[in-house]
Amino acid sequence: MPLSKLTRREREKQRQHNEILDGALELFAKKGFHNVSMHEIAGKTEFAIGTLYKFFNNKEALYKALMIRESKKFHTAIGMALESKKDPYTRIRDYVKAKSEVFRDNINVVRLYFAETSGASFNIKSGLESEIKQRYEISLQKIGNVFKEGIQKGIFRDLDPFHLAVSIDSLSNAFLFMCLEKPDKFSYDMNLVLLDEIFFKGIADSNFHSLGKDHND
Repeated sequence: MPLSKLTRREREKQRQHNEILDGALELFAKKGFHNVSMHEIAGKTEFAIGTLYKFFNNKEALYKALMIRESKKFHTAIGMALESKKDPYTRIRDYVKAKSEVFRDNINVVRLYFAETSGASFNIKSGLESEIKQRYEISLQKIGNVFKEGIQKGIFRDLDPFHLAVSIDSLSNAFLFMCLEKPDKFSYDMNLVLLDEIFFKGIADSNFHSLGKDHND
């Protein structure tokens, strides 16, 4: 619900909720999920420990809420790019750009998620992944729909739209993780350049190459 429609008490409650999550993220990123206690989070955020437990039953519930909040932020950003009124080619490129920007601006969340999910208990991991997986699958459907529109308009070759969605997502992920692991060799700006060279030139219809060049100029 938009903040403007919340009551003053509800806005205050939302503010406290976000401050707790922000403080927890900072501690988790610095020390790791398993090395941070609820008491430390309470101290960091200057809330009474009882206040934390009013919002979250335990540390695992807090971590899950944090990851779900960040997942919403990520998928909102890429959804806006995919649902614009621009042509399909530009919308796919904008999706890659938006994905890179969110990845770069939330690098602590990315590192935390991949560092901790493999070591989390089964209940935390399964519950968390089911909600994030659902958003991911919706995003793939949206990407596939853009490719389908592009195929119908003669922008892309007649290939399976869902397979194209999986391919662009996987390839962009690979480049993003190279930026994460070797920032001295790979930059986020290279993501679009490499995808244009490797991906788009391979799937663009031969009649569309001139438009692709116009976008790159």
